[in-house]
Amino acid sequence: MFGLLARRPKPSPPVDAPARGGLRLPADLLRKVRRIEIATNRLVDQGVAGDYHAVFKGMGMEFAEVRPYQPGDDVRTIDWNVTARMGTPFIKKFVEERDLTIFLVIDVSGSLSFGSRAILKRELAAEIAALLAFAAVRNQDRVGAALVSDRMELFLPPQRRRTHVLRLVREVLDRPAHGGTDLQQGLDAVLSTLKRRSVLFVISDFLGSPCSRALKAAAARHDLILVEIVDPRDQEIPAVGPVVLRDAETGRVALVDGKKAARRHAEARGREREELTRLIRRLGVDRLELRTDRPYLKTILGFFEQRRRRLAR
Repeated sequence: MFGLLARRPKPSPPVDAPARGGLRLPADLLRKVRRIEIATNRLVDQGVAGDYHAVFKGMGMEFAEVRPYQPGDDVRTIDWNVTARMGTPFIKKFVEERDLTIFLVIDVSGSLSFGSRAILKRELAAEIAALLAFAAVRNQDRVGAALVSDRMELFLPPQRRRTHVLRLVREVLDRPAHGGTDLQQGLDAVLSTLKRRSVLFVISDFLGSPCSRALKAAAARHDLILVEIVDPRDQEIPAVGPVVLRDAETGRVALVDGKKAARRHAEARGREREELTRLIRRLGVDRLELRTDRPYLKTILGFFEQRRRRLAR
């Protein structure tokens, strides 16, 4: 999984702030977490929370109360026991029983640390995770998460707290990956731990062969949504002269013929995406593609609207 060779930023000096195990967090990391919190909360206020509520329904309906029948009420909701006792028609009122769990599986393998535009794929993944998590918390739903590479790096049990979301963002941005992309093993570990049925978002660039077995198991037990993080250079590399490439997961550097490498890369990536597309169609799950070179709000709102219409049929 080669990417263009890029200079790595120097780490910032640590500053006083709560962190894992009482350690201090770098100033640039704190700024990124705060920026993501402000930006995603603004998007939640702009309508994401309402669209989220309309799309992701609770587990069912629960009884609330009875009230007198009014013309136009559905006769199927008449409570016949109360009607007989009171001598006049009464109907049952129900409210949505949300009790919903949103669970985010976020790929933090080396390939997510690449970005050819203004934002790294991992930073975009953190923003999307924050947006979904804050929308869920705003709707009083629980949010949990797991960070995966070729194993499960971290498991955060579902909670309803803002600080829980902030920790998730910090972990996505800061936790180093110890392996390459192998969602098969990472998802297997998550599914063995996640017992409750959830709305399951898998956020990854899905480089490499699709993890067919794990995605099939996830789709059978959860409402599965794949969020594909795409950078333009994932699809193509410059077809010019010699190009220095570095594998984002192994660190290996190679000097290659740009034209030949570009052709082979495009063909391989095309096959991978076709295979993933066929798998998604076979499983009947949702897919949301987000790119590092384009704004994502309209794409997400469009996805919510399309899903709402489909579920309403």
